[in-house]
Amino acid sequence: MGEIRIGVITSSDSCHSGSREDVSGKVIAELCEARGWVVVAYHVCPDDQECLSVSLQEMADSDRADVVLTTGGTGLGPRDVTPEATAAVCDRLAPGIAEHLRAESAKVTPRAMLSRGVAGIRGTTLIINFPGSEKAVRESFAFVADQLEHAVEMIAGGGH
Repeated sequence: MGEIRIGVITSSDSCHSGSREDVSGKVIAELCEARGWVVVAYHVCPDDQECLSVSLQEMADSDRADVVLTTGGTGLGPRDVTPEATAAVCDRLAPGIAEHLRAESAKVTPRAMLSRGVAGIRGTTLIINFPGSEKAVRESFAFVADQLEHAVEMIAGGGH
C-alpha cells in the first residue's frame, strides 16, 4: 500500500497548558514514522469535546489523514471525553478495533476494562482512540498497526 497519512491528537489539559510534555502523542508519531508512514497533522487539545471534534474533523476533511490516532481522554474521569468527540464526528463506528484493543490490553493489565476508547470512520479516515500513557500507547499501537494498511485499503473501496 505504501505511505499512510497519519493524524495524531493528544487529549490532555496538562499537555495543552504546557505544564506537562506530550510524550504519548510524540511516541505515536515516532512509531508511525518508523513504519514509513507520514504524520500530516499533530494537535494537543485540552480535555474538551468541542476542541477534539474540531481537530478530528480538520484532520479527516482538510488534512486528508488516512488514520487519526488519539491518545488520552478515554478513562472514566469527568473530563475524559475523547470517545464522545470521536463518536460525534464519525459516520460509522468500527467496534471490533476498540474491542480488540481492550481484549489485548486486558492481558497486560486488568485496568483495560476501564478504557472507553472507540474507533470509527469519518469519510475515508479511520479514527482510533488509544489510552493516554506512553506504555499503553506502545502496546495499543502494536495491537493494531499490522491491520492499518488493510483497513485503509478497505475504507477506500478495496477488497476484504
